[in-house]
Amino acid sequence: MYFIHGKDREGAILKEAVNEKAVRAMRAFLEAIGVDLEARGMEKTPARVAKMYAYLFNGMNRGTEDIWGETFPTGASGLVAVRHIPFYSMCEHHLVPFFGTVDIVYLPREGRVAGFSKFTQLVERIAHQPQLQERMTAQIAQAIAHDLGAEGVLVKVEALQLCMTMRGDLAPGTRTVTSEATGTFRADRSAYQQAWLTLGGEP
Repeated sequence: MYFIHGKDREGAILKEAVNEKAVRAMRAFLEAIGVDLEARGMEKTPARVAKMYAYLFNGMNRGTEDIWGETFPTGASGLVAVRHIPFYSMCEHHLVPFFGTVDIVYLPREGRVAGFSKFTQLVERIAHQPQLQERMTAQIAQAIAHDLGAEGVLVKVEALQLCMTMRGDLAPGTRTVTSEATGTFRADRSAYQQAWLTLGGEP
């Protein structure tokens, strides 16, 4: 590996490792499809792309149990919703982005809840890998059910798939919606409807 400069979220300068194998592979790929890197002033592009994909795929081969930290007793028995969580992911079929929002509603077990920010971290980790929207939706729901022991989970994902808007027949503005329910929300129709109402929609 070698190192290039970057910035963290607070703007501090830091050095980040870039995978030399990925850099060589990206350079070979661009040259193979006819891009003259030197002529176009793109000599640094392979390293930039390798660094970007290392970030976009940093959720691979990682569990989710370590995200949650301490949970909190509330004494409440109602549903909890976290809505409009933004995400960016990469379609595994063409390696182009799909992005949108995630809505989550869950029924905590014995009123114990997780911090709201933990759900954004969960979405980011699951999204940061080659993905399918349907799989990502299911993985988010399953992680909340498993890690928090939630009695029921409903997840809705709405996304713009760039593979639909940039290629083939083109479909600008088309959005895809997926959902996944677990536990009580899968077994009990009334609870399922209540969960959807909490998200501001209808089943």
